[in-house]
Amino acid sequence: MDRNLALEMVRVTEAAALASARLMGRGDGSAADQAAIDAMRRVFADVPVDGEIVLGEEASDLNAFRQGEKVGKRREGDSELAIAVDPLEGRDACATGGVNAMSVIAMCEPGHLMRAPDVYMDKIAVGPAAVGALDLRRSATENLQRVAEALGRYVEDLTVVILDRPRHAALVREVREAGARIKLIRDGDLAAAVSTCFPDTGVDVLMGVGGAREGVMAASAIRCAGGEMQARFVLKTEAEKEKARAHGIKEPDRVLTADDLAGGSVMFAATGVTNGDFLKGVTFTGDGARTHSVVMRAKTATIRFIDTIHHFTRSPNYGW
Repeated sequence: MDRNLALEMVRVTEAAALASARLMGRGDGSAADQAAIDAMRRVFADVPVDGEIVLGEEASDLNAFRQGEKVGKRREGDSELAIAVDPLEGRDACATGGVNAMSVIAMCEPGHLMRAPDVYMDKIAVGPAAVGALDLRRSATENLQRVAEALGRYVEDLTVVILDRPRHAALVREVREAGARIKLIRDGDLAAAVSTCFPDTGVDVLMGVGGAREGVMAASAIRCAGGEMQARFVLKTEAEKEKARAHGIKEPDRVLTADDLAGGSVMFAATGVTNGDFLKGVTFTGDGARTHSVVMRAKTATIRFIDTIHHFTRSPNYGW
């Protein structure tokens, strides 16, 4: 896969982030999401790929990216790619001016990104220094002890990020009893999972149940950054089980690795919409804006942070 595509990916996420950031804090997450979708689709039309969306929105009242949708210039000779998108991860955070909203994309060769259904997934993730310590079949306490040992720390020194949801009451109680510190977040477990790979964020472990789509996106980034992630589908109703079967999930109880979720020479890119643990949000300057992005490649383990100054009057893609 052409390394130059990495910068094309950033152009796509930048456009979506800029569009949605215009609506930050205005209380309408759907409008911000739609703005991100429209901007992302507009820029995708100029990207020299023959792409297929394998992870998009399944059920939405928005004009969203759908599984099977074709994107890119799609000329003869363009790279065929499987693409996962989340134009606005953390729409509520954007609507309220919260943290960790961002625009995200992952791409790789066809057949390597899981076509995950719109269901929940139990996840655990750590950065490169704790690779080999995870086992989702063990208790949270055992995993924290193993992570602490790998990092050469006490469990009391670890910071665990968990979505603030009623379903996590028992998990929160166990982690507290184990002695670890907890950072409860309203949403944005994708950003939290990726944050485990960057020591400056202060995030050591992600635990808990969140969206399967976000799990695949997080696995893409974690593979690029050299961390570790394990996940398992959480299917409580017959409708959810049928949805999983329709997506080819034959062993829903199997513990999945990051390679299972996002294999091959995957690339990942994200641009901050609001300030977060490892990406800054969009700041507007009157005649333009400034964005902060990350782009990563699993093949080379290269991680680039890109600080970009935009001039709206000189670009046809912003659409202001």
